[in-house]
Amino acid sequence: MPATGTLILGLGNILLTDEAVGAVVLQALEPIAATDPDLNLYDGGTLSFTLAGPIGDAARLIVVDAAAMGDPPGTVRLFEGEAMDRQLSTHAKSVHEVSLADLFDIARLTDTLPSQRALIGIEPQQVDWGDQLTPPVAAAVPEVVDQIQALLQRWRNTAVA
Repeated sequence: MPATGTLILGLGNILLTDEAVGAVVLQALEPIAATDPDLNLYDGGTLSFTLAGPIGDAARLIVVDAAAMGDPPGTVRLFEGEAMDRQLSTHAKSVHEVSLADLFDIARLTDTLPSQRALIGIEPQQVDWGDQLTPPVAAAVPEVVDQIQALLQRWRNTAVA
């Protein structure tokens, strides 16, 4: 069965302040996804091998996660295609059961890695027990939503051309 749709995968632990940004972005995208049957929002939590299936089933993939990049808190960076792969391979350390790089290796082995893929990283201010994003990370959520919409529009225009 050919891959279809766009998987937007939010990662992180909702009990650890800014680590929850992936889930918060998914919540912000719910109204958009409700009117766009191409979008599939998926809370990937703290990652597991079970995500290999949804990733392999998607034609396009956008991952949203807190990422320690050495930038000021709340900074949003987009890594697309091979830049995403390089970011994952050079910053592959993960406290999760499995890393996103591991999942991509599975997808490569099964020839199911989406050719259109991107990682949107948000620099955390704090990763500690708590159920609220810090102000700079919370302020970045609308920017992340805008970047996702712009990326989807560009990908869709590229697919038509």
